[in-house]
Amino acid sequence: MTKEMVEAFATLEKEKGIKQDVIVDAIKAALVAAYKKNYNQAQNVEVVFDEKKGNFKVNAIKTVVDEVQDSRLEVSLKDALEINKAYEVGDEIKFEVTPKNFGRLAAQTAKQVIMQRLREAERNHIIDEYSQYQDEIVTGTVERQDNRFVYVTIGNVEAVMPHNDQLPGEVYNPQDKIRVLVTRVGSDAKGAQITVSRTAPGLVKRLFEQEVPEVYDGTVEIVSIAREAGDRTKIAVKSNDPDVDPVGTLVGPKGSRVQNIVNELGGENIDIVKYEDDPSDYIANALNPAEVIAVQFGDNEEDSKDALVIVPDYQLSLAIGKKGQNVRLAARLTGYKIDIKPESQVEFVDESDEDSEPEAENTESQVSDNNETQTADDATLEDSHDFNNGEDVDSQLDDDADKNEE
Repeated sequence: MTKEMVEAFATLEKEKGIKQDVIVDAIKAALVAAYKKNYNQAQNVEVVFDEKKGNFKVNAIKTVVDEVQDSRLEVSLKDALEINKAYEVGDEIKFEVTPKNFGRLAAQTAKQVIMQRLREAERNHIIDEYSQYQDEIVTGTVERQDNRFVYVTIGNVEAVMPHNDQLPGEVYNPQDKIRVLVTRVGSDAKGAQITVSRTAPGLVKRLFEQEVPEVYDGTVEIVSIAREAGDRTKIAVKSNDPDVDPVGTLVGPKGSRVQNIVNELGGENIDIVKYEDDPSDYIANALNPAEVIAVQFGDNEEDSKDALVIVPDYQLSLAIGKKGQNVRLAARLTGYKIDIKPESQVEFVDESDEDSEPEAENTESQVSDNNETQTADDATLEDSHDFNNGEDVDSQLDDDADKNEE
């Protein structure tokens, strides 16, 4: 080992991001393992690294005892005092046992252990560095593609994009720059592995955060996303500011904001609907662009997430969508099981009409009674007289009798 080894350590630390201490510890462990295996030595040994000279030394550690039982682990007090008169029973003495010729097998063993430790260190370094990008958008470069994966370089790390995370119909050519969502940072038998996606719903959310400042700062909140990648996505949004229209904010002037994201996703259709606290209104919005007449829910607790949606007959196919896509996305967006029926198959019971019928009967009865009362009053008026100027009733009756006699 020479100073060139120290320079190599520095190069590894710079290019791979692996600290020199990690590399040195790996080599120490390798030398201890190789020494015990190839020289059939079971004693307690340690490896020391001289940074100035770039050399490794193997030391056997022995304990000072009065009577030696195992020469590989112990040294007599008499021999210890010959080395240094200050030694006492129980002290540990280090003896250099570095092999002069380690041999090809020993070197190969050491190399294997070193490579393993280096891979582990590099894997841990990658996981520590890229775990902060979990569920975030990064820009990568397409390197190659096989039947299972598209390999994307992110920084100095190669990530994989499985087939189900690739947009249908999208072509990935070498050196293409693409934006992907980091969905997993972990490890397997081969080392660290980063998985990215172009189909995850989270990608759409992050794209809107980058495109729309109001989404990034929390003024407009994306409540839910339902996506069938490459075809259609539904997004429910709400505003935390009453003066801000959440749907219009995401659409942008002349649709510019949403159009940029549609272009990024290869022409994928995006429906933006307003979130409502009232489930009926929320479901109606989610079925956009179909018109909804009414939304009914089950009475039982088990049916609390079942919704019956009634639409005009001519809107039925639009509400269901092509191959059921519109209602399927609406159900995933809202979390309700949605059943759609045309208006012609549903009997409406208008409670206001039922209440109005007895009211009408009462009204007619009141009118009839009023008419009878009015007729009686008129008859009374015809038979009665006007008593003007406060004349006495008896006086008026006497005058009537005189007239009759005449």
